[in-house]
Amino acid sequence: MNSKEFAEAVKGWIEAKNGTDIDVIDISEVSSLGDYFVIASGSSERQVKAIADNIEYEADKLGIAVKNIEGAREARWILMDYYDVIIHIFHAQEREFYNLERLWKDGIRPSEEA
Repeated sequence: MNSKEFAEAVKGWIEAKNGTDIDVIDISEVSSLGDYFVIASGSSERQVKAIADNIEYEADKLGIAVKNIEGAREARWILMDYYDVIIHIFHAQEREFYNLERLWKDGIRPSEEA
């Protein structure tokens, strides 16, 4: 599974746990951090944690191990590093505060690809 396919699978796993405001951004041309950045929101800390747990579970079933997870203790935001795909799940209020889409404004959204 390449990084684009994995990012799209992650989007589906987030949707399966009722995550909202999902944004998949191709950052391969503007960053050395990875190929795709996936940002999504959960309505509560419990939902943020459930989304992250589901991603980790589904990726593990495919044999894809997470490199690092940050923020899981508080669960107002969780950052998951899967090497070429970075996933950030936010409680809705935290997402507004951090506004990461602003940082990746030069990335390409799949809907913008030719």
